Amino acid sequence: MFRGGTSISLDNKGRLAVPAKYREGLMSFCAGRLVVTADPSKCLLVYPQPVWEPIEQKLNSLSSFNAQTRSLQRLLVGNATDVEMDGAGRILVPPLLRQFAGLDKDVVLVGQGAKFELWDDEKWNLQIESALAFKDGIPAELDGFSL
Repeated sequence: MFRGGTSISLDNKGRLAVPAKYREGLMSFCAGRLVVTADPSKCLLVYPQPVWEPIEQKLNSLSSFNAQTRSLQRLLVGNATDVEMDGAGRILVPPLLRQFAGLDKDVVLVGQGAKFELWDDEKWNLQIESALAFKDGIPAELDGFSL
């Protein structure tokens, strides 16, 4: 289970160091094999490979005759890239995906349960500001929800 956000700097080769608190778990769960792909929100999704595989299978089983489904398949499956943690716990974020998400140096790795989101630092801060504004109101499924 991945939770919380960590500010990280990409090095000049586009590598990021996976936070130490996740390394051991990722090594035991998936031998450090991860999948990085694009997200419609213009961030990247980082999945342990065993978590990604059923998602990819489900996406590929959908009809490609629906234009929206086909677009989502192109985005998620078409950009999915296998990466592996090196001995220092780093992964190389592919150049095309860095470009897609506008990642330069300062990024935020955000735990989302079974996956991570990888955001440009400034875009992440805008996401947080937007979430706090509740400009579209509180979603109906949260009616009665309490923290």
